[in-house]
Amino acid sequence: MPKRKAAGAAVLQPDVTRSITRALFREWAKSGYAALTIEAVAKRAGVGKAAIYRRWPSKLEMVSSLLTEVGVELLEVPDTGSLRGDIAALLEGTLTLLRRPLVTRILPDLHAEMRRTPELASTVRSRVQRERRAKGQALLRRAMDRGELSPAIDIDLALDLMGALVYWRMIVTGQPLSSDYVERLTSLTLGGLRGLSE
Repeated sequence: MPKRKAAGAAVLQPDVTRSITRALFREWAKSGYAALTIEAVAKRAGVGKAAIYRRWPSKLEMVSSLLTEVGVELLEVPDTGSLRGDIAALLEGTLTLLRRPLVTRILPDLHAEMRRTPELASTVRSRVQRERRAKGQALLRRAMDRGELSPAIDIDLALDLMGALVYWRMIVTGQPLSSDYVERLTSLTLGGLRGLSE
């Protein structure tokens, strides 16, 4: 009788991973990070806990991995050919992201949890925020190459400037936005960036 071959590692099905991803963020938005459990995510996703543990060994690893994957994917910085166009597109993209109900509920909780959970803070800073800043640096370097900004610009301060006002308005104060908000904020951001170049 021929011997059966040993089974290899289970193949991770992408549709199951997508279901878990959706379930994680919906459950996080509903319950907050502290109350988030593997059991609740599995139930919402319609899978067993084993399906999650095959992918990630812990809640922290699951959250860190999916935050990185989704966060980086949502942070594309366009190349429009001009600094004004790039800034306007970046701000519009940030606004679109921050208007999502799940994002508006999760982000404040994420930042609060980063204060309580150093491992989560380290992951977000080393993966998501670093990637976002790298993409912002690419935008600034294109502007330098086109002669729109001085190479002497304080890049760290410039990166802090880009997007910070949108975040403050949408997440912290929750104030409504006028129809010309992006246009006015683009002009203000451009002025600030050029001021940093002098």
